[in-house]
Amino acid sequence: MSKRRVAYYYDPDVGSYTYGLTHAMKPQRMRITHELVSAYDMLPKMHVLRAQRATAETMTRFHTDEYIDFLSKVTPENARRLTYQGTRFLVGEDNPPFEGVFEFSSISAGGSIAAAKRLMEGQADIAINWAGGLHHAKKREASGFCYINDIVLGILEMLRYVPRVLYIDIDCHHGDGVEEAFYTTDRVMTCSFHKFGEFFPGTGQIEDRGRGPGRGYALNIPLKDGITDESYKSIFEPVIDKIIDVYGPSAIVLQCGADSLSGDKLGGLNLTMQGHAHCVQYVRSKNIPLMLLGGGGYTVKNVARAWTYETACALGIENDIDPNLPWNEYFEWFGPRYRLEVLESNLEDLNVKDGSLDRNRTTILQYLSELRPAPSVELQDVPREGLAEHLGLPSVHAHAPLDDMDERLAQHARFVYHLQKNSDESQSESEDESDSSSRVARGQPSHRTRAGKKRMSILTSQYFDVPRLPPEYHEDDESGCGHGPEHEHVLWESARAGLPGAKRKRRFFRSMSEWNPVKRVATERERSGVFPGLETYMASRGKWRGGAVGRESISEERDEMAIEADAEEDGD
Repeated sequence: MSKRRVAYYYDPDVGSYTYGLTHAMKPQRMRITHELVSAYDMLPKMHVLRAQRATAETMTRFHTDEYIDFLSKVTPENARRLTYQGTRFLVGEDNPPFEGVFEFSSISAGGSIAAAKRLMEGQADIAINWAGGLHHAKKREASGFCYINDIVLGILEMLRYVPRVLYIDIDCHHGDGVEEAFYTTDRVMTCSFHKFGEFFPGTGQIEDRGRGPGRGYALNIPLKDGITDESYKSIFEPVIDKIIDVYGPSAIVLQCGADSLSGDKLGGLNLTMQGHAHCVQYVRSKNIPLMLLGGGGYTVKNVARAWTYETACALGIENDIDPNLPWNEYFEWFGPRYRLEVLESNLEDLNVKDGSLDRNRTTILQYLSELRPAPSVELQDVPREGLAEHLGLPSVHAHAPLDDMDERLAQHARFVYHLQKNSDESQSESEDESDSSSRVARGQPSHRTRAGKKRMSILTSQYFDVPRLPPEYHEDDESGCGHGPEHEHVLWESARAGLPGAKRKRRFFRSMSEWNPVKRVATERERSGVFPGLETYMASRGKWRGGAVGRESISEERDEMAIEADAEEDGD
């Protein structure tokens, strides 16, 4: 095979974190994989890099400010309070608030972003980040062992350079988080090969094809238990060929979740190591910039074997390595055979038995034949960073006072934000109703997982109701859930002090990541030591009227301050 320039991203700290002693997800699998790759002497053949960890600001390119702020603060001790008794951010038991969750997520996200950038700048043909591939994480919520969706962040970085990106997911579970992020755009095509049925996350029907401009650019190939290498190959190759012919991607992201291997603790497929790696070999042969990511995989020794072999496939030396494992730090883990192999079991292939594989292949190819030619997008060069950031200067708001134009713009921004938020809420409700009615019309159960009514556990593949705050919890006002304008100044001060707020009900997590532009600037100025001005005085007195945004001007606030000052002088 022809040689490729391969960039390999690894952070030595990634294997030091733990979800818990009995938890199925083991970050140590990345360290074991690295040890095997090193034992096979592959590191000198690649550019081995340690990516800069993603900052909180970088993560908010996809995730909400409130969720990222939550991850940066949550610990096992304060999790119940910050998740509002388990009703937000971390719902269920799949995603525990373990120590260092934010740092662990920053390693994963930083590796995928750096890999995407290196590919797009032409410094590598293939980039590998086995710590990435966490495809279940949602915009404002963790899911399926995933806290930060590094895949979405990596693809967003790619879209700064190229018009179209193809995402391929060979994990046993449906890549719902990535599909949901790009469900309404044609700049990213998502193609997921996954087990479907009463299986986490309960999404990924073949009829789910996208919405709006993204209609037809989300492909789902549902599979049943026991699929073998031959069956998988018979549907993978023609589908990928047709996608590349019709869509013409500029880059490919391949999520190599290893829970589709035979013998996985949570999967039900029957792929061997060679069958799983064949997907890497086939996509590599297309000579398109390729990013390889990790993902699921819960039989640790098989995960390490598969990703080590697929690293060799990326280098084109898979036929040259010895199937007998070389000595390494984790050699005892691979007994009793001590070989680089994952063998298939005697599990029956239900996909061939009922003919569903042929039907799905025919349906998907028909969908692709109906798709219009590759969409185009106008690209223009944009600055990679601001001038102030490049020169190392602090924020301009930290030293410059706000003038009347700044105040009017901030007031208008608040008004537009509230209009957009109300529009998004009404649109999402109508879409949820339409999705539910269409599923009922097809005779399928409507669990409304997108609407947040139910969740499915990746451990049990059973639906459960999202817990609700008890009535007495609202009455005690101990949760910090306030959101009303009449108590906003109390919440603001409480958030700054790290204390719970005093209002009963609120939509978002209260953090220093303020949606109010003027208040955010005031905080930045206060942190830098600048004497508080008018905006700080207004914030501290609770003059922000969220329900009447845009209706009261700054001049009225000044008049009110003058009247209060006159009254104080008269009193003296």
